[in-house]
Amino acid sequence: MLKNYFKIAWRNLRKHKFYSFLNIFGLSLGLASCLLITLYVVDELSYDKSFLHADRIYRINSDIKFGGADMKLAVAPDPMAFTLKKDYPQLEAVARLRENGSYLVRRTGSIDNLKEDQVVFADSTFFKVFSTPLVAGDPNTVLTEPNTMVISERDASKYFGKENPVGKTLLLDNKHTYRVTGVMENMPDRSHFGGLNMLLSMSSTDESRRDNWGSHNFNTYLLLREGVDARQFEKNFDTVIEKYTGKWVQKLMGASLADLRKSGSYIKYSLIRLTDIHLKSDRTAEIGPNGNIQYVYIFGVVAVFLLVIACVNFMNLATARSSNRAKEVGVRKALGSERSALVNQFLTEAVLLSFLSLVLALILAYAALPLFNNLASKQIVFPFQNIWFWLIVIFTGAWVGILAGSYPAFFLSAFQPLKVLKNQVSQEGKGGYLRNSLVVFQFMISVMLIVGTGVIFRQLNYIQTKKLGFNKDQVLIINDAYALNKQAAAFKEEVLQLPNVESGTISSYLPTPSSRSDNTFFPEGQLQQDKGINMQQWTVDHDYLKTMGLDVKSGRGFLENYPSDSTGIIINESAAKILGFADPLGKKVFMFQDALNENRTTYTIIGVVKNFHFESLRKNIGALSMILKPSSGSVAIRLKSNDVTQTIASIKSLWKNMAPGQPFSYRFMDDDFDNVYRSEQRVGQIFITFAVISIIIGCLGLFGLSAYTAERRTKEIGVRKVLGASVSNIVTLLSTDFLKLVLLAILIGSPIAWYAMNLWLSEFVYHINISWWMFAAAGLLAIIIALLTISFQSIKAALMNPVKSLKTE
Repeated sequence: MLKNYFKIAWRNLRKHKFYSFLNIFGLSLGLASCLLITLYVVDELSYDKSFLHADRIYRINSDIKFGGADMKLAVAPDPMAFTLKKDYPQLEAVARLRENGSYLVRRTGSIDNLKEDQVVFADSTFFKVFSTPLVAGDPNTVLTEPNTMVISERDASKYFGKENPVGKTLLLDNKHTYRVTGVMENMPDRSHFGGLNMLLSMSSTDESRRDNWGSHNFNTYLLLREGVDARQFEKNFDTVIEKYTGKWVQKLMGASLADLRKSGSYIKYSLIRLTDIHLKSDRTAEIGPNGNIQYVYIFGVVAVFLLVIACVNFMNLATARSSNRAKEVGVRKALGSERSALVNQFLTEAVLLSFLSLVLALILAYAALPLFNNLASKQIVFPFQNIWFWLIVIFTGAWVGILAGSYPAFFLSAFQPLKVLKNQVSQEGKGGYLRNSLVVFQFMISVMLIVGTGVIFRQLNYIQTKKLGFNKDQVLIINDAYALNKQAAAFKEEVLQLPNVESGTISSYLPTPSSRSDNTFFPEGQLQQDKGINMQQWTVDHDYLKTMGLDVKSGRGFLENYPSDSTGIIINESAAKILGFADPLGKKVFMFQDALNENRTTYTIIGVVKNFHFESLRKNIGALSMILKPSSGSVAIRLKSNDVTQTIASIKSLWKNMAPGQPFSYRFMDDDFDNVYRSEQRVGQIFITFAVISIIIGCLGLFGLSAYTAERRTKEIGVRKVLGASVSNIVTLLSTDFLKLVLLAILIGSPIAWYAMNLWLSEFVYHINISWWMFAAAGLLAIIIALLTISFQSIKAALMNPVKSLKTE
């Protein structure tokens, strides 16, 4: 019987090639898109799951409100980890990581450096918390001694070739010698660490041994014992704050935690599961760039929508052509066929069509994967060797076939044989209502995706064109200025002599997210908790304001001929407002960390710069200060609009003369700014891609329905033409019903899209307002697309010879 089902199904597909093609191609597009998005979602959800006991590893997050700043940090106080381990037996192990920027690395005895970005300090207990296997070295001792390091297999091969690296040394930043004590397997790419290559022993830095509960610099991880509930353990943080942080605050400020809370300030600690960090954490001092769970949800919904739209096409075309198979159903029932047999027959046809679509979908998805990886900035591969992948694919094919074919199967099998054979079956009825509802659903989704794409790209354009308070254009940033050693200032002066260079500055701190340094300041003589201000403290040189294009609101910038500027400080408008000075010029402030130092440095405010966006537009402009101090992170050069390529070549030549063997690398500030919103740009590109695909799938169904409608009304069209109807009258007649459905889809989809996109925009403090014309434009586009889809069949039917039409049965 099953063999007969497949034979009849195959014959029916071959008999109606046009409609079979529309169904197979539309369904394969939906399946291919769904498959690619599913691979993306699975990839995002798999971060950090390769670590043993990942479900028991947690990181401590810090939430601090103090001095006008509301900080959400991925780091904890310096002594937190081992204090918890000492006080609470619920912990099996603890470990800290300290991210300290990039390093120049070379093998001892070599002259050529390589730049390494994935380098962190790590406690000797790192391998007790994380299960990264060592291929050489003892995990219990590899990081115990100062100036020792563990490197990845990748770096072992890069620096030592086939030699055993254990016992050999590497030179970091041309001055720090580290001995290799272990080699670890390459960190998994799907980790919030971002793929660490080098671990330096934490004992190498004095900072790791400080008992400073006010300094938050360490990513702190806890491995809970079996059976310990993380939410219950979190309650211990209140005790820790009272016992340790409270004493520290009392010692420095002479105030209690209760006094601190009365002024609106607070310190809170919480735990986040290791496997949640990548998608659910976007805090200051993350070790690597994280994803966003919202985008996973969005793309998951889009995948479902695309698949449903493709299934809708099948149901629409199957029910629309029901009259063509009505007599077949009537004859079979008259000859004694059971309804269940007819249902099975139609479901078999649907499943066969689904599997044909699935084969084509796999081919399309495989061909499109490199493009999709480039679009999503991923390295996804098809898991062809995974048996679960094939089981899920086969199950999906069968499920989609049954889902898409279920309504047509039960709809067609319900025909009464007597009515069918007497040609009394309604052409519309319930099937017509369902088709109309499904067309509305299809275009509702399309309208929502069009609106979403428009909002995302308008927000990105707003970000690109908004006045930021600094000039990011034509600024060349030369990385790793510390490689110049004491010649950084001389290098800058040489560069300034080039004809296409306007100005230059040396600093680790740039308006686009780079190095950051939070410090709390107090007005002179006022060490009360309600007088403090938490703000960024940037070290800059005399030319910083000019090179960055910052505007001075009052006072002045740093001047070379003013020795007193060594204790001068420049603040932004936000800092001036929080400090509450009517006229901040001449007022003095000091840093919290120097509170107990009798010889502390007191800074005099010499200037106030206008606010500028030094963080993402997702955040308010916070308080910021600048002091005059040597800094060697980067050299920023403002160029004129002449030959940039030649200027870069000249700068590179100067670099090679003054820093032989040091890698020369550069970037442009506007590219740095764009990178901050790279995830939004990727989302926008992916969104528009799948919006186009959803429209194509919807149009395939609409094309088939319009073809069927024109075919069913052939004789009516002939009569109307004989009675004098014009081509435009006929096209209008055939198009009006479909356009009503598209208009209804626009009315339903627009408010849903408005709500969803307002939710997305709420992540940005600075964002566009969604205007009515965006919905009008999306609706007009949907109408034009629908008209173009329908008009081909409508015009074809309208141009048909009425004599031929009237002969049609």
